[in-house]
Amino acid sequence: MTHDLAAPTTPAQATAPSERLAGFAALLRDHGLTVGVAEQQAMLQAALYFGPLQEKPLQAAWRAIACHSHREWQLWPDVYERFWHPEKLRGGVKVSGQTRPSRNLRQSVQAMHDQMDAAQQPASQPGQNAAPQTAGDSASSPHDEQGSGTPRAQGGASRTEALHQRDGQMWMPQELSALQQLARQITDQLQARPTRRWRVAPRGPRLALRQTLRRSVAWGGELMQPAWKVKRVEPPRLFILADVSRSMESHAALFLRVARAFALEADARVFVFHTRLAEVTPYMHRDTPAIQEKVNAVTAGFGGGTRIAASLQEFARQHARAQLNRGARVWVFSDGFDTDGPELLDAALQEVRARGARITWFHPTRQVPAAGALQRARNRIERFVPLASLADLAAARHVLH
Repeated sequence: MTHDLAAPTTPAQATAPSERLAGFAALLRDHGLTVGVAEQQAMLQAALYFGPLQEKPLQAAWRAIACHSHREWQLWPDVYERFWHPEKLRGGVKVSGQTRPSRNLRQSVQAMHDQMDAAQQPASQPGQNAAPQTAGDSASSPHDEQGSGTPRAQGGASRTEALHQRDGQMWMPQELSALQQLARQITDQLQARPTRRWRVAPRGPRLALRQTLRRSVAWGGELMQPAWKVKRVEPPRLFILADVSRSMESHAALFLRVARAFALEADARVFVFHTRLAEVTPYMHRDTPAIQEKVNAVTAGFGGGTRIAASLQEFARQHARAQLNRGARVWVFSDGFDTDGPELLDAALQEVRARGARITWFHPTRQVPAAGALQRARNRIERFVPLASLADLAAARHVLH
């Protein structure tokens, strides 16, 4: 459906460019950018200054207004093209929750100019030049959905990516920052494991003879700067296995966000499983729409029953065979309902424990799940932790060590 620029501009159409810019600002916020009323006002003023024919400087101005970090600066091109030029995305399908006329950036900026010209006429009323509201600033009514001519589509895919969905939770930038800080605190208190190796240090119990002799060359062979050695201490390896089965659909967004925070802070290896196991660690270190589409593709093929035992066995025997050792942490995010035999989960957890790893089971319910396989293997699990919100993770930080 196209928009006729030659048609007379009605009041409802005049507000469409501001709504379009508000939708773009909402998409930026969904991807973690801090775009509030002040930033949205500045973006509107930049659009009115450059005009509809100067998209390149307009995009540069918007980018400088909305991006406040290196990550946001790199994320900008994908989000911008996805919203304003979806036709340039090869192999992608743009499906929104609403059906409305498609309008590109040039048409929207031109309509903004027309709107400002109309607002300067004597018939205009005070307050019409107010700054555009961001998404969520005003409450919607049934009349907005039924009588506006833009009915909401039933079903369909959301423009929000898997790691940015807000299923039951409002993930604002400050909450994402709090999650990252919480992951950093938990990572710092994980007990490090001493090794047999030594490293050079300013002070230590053992003399580093080779380094001391090298330093003595500058002093004509005199041992004026002795070097010392201390035991090398390594942080424990952290592995996160997140259940993305159908029964965990409402909690998958939270689990993947938490997993990504620890992948960045603790260098954790992240796996997702349902009827099969797949590692998504490389995708956790980047946060772009293209990367999130790959995560979606990995998890989209999952369906049917959950095979926790088979996934744990594949994890221990193939993916982490050389890294599972004494002190390693294995965190499982699941409700514990397994379609494999109840004795298989106990055997799989025992195989992980035999390598010296410590297992913590995060469940989305307040009580420990009553699944028979999980109850049978409770003695293999060091700790059960409820995880249904960010507050649950904050409450458990004192026991995760």
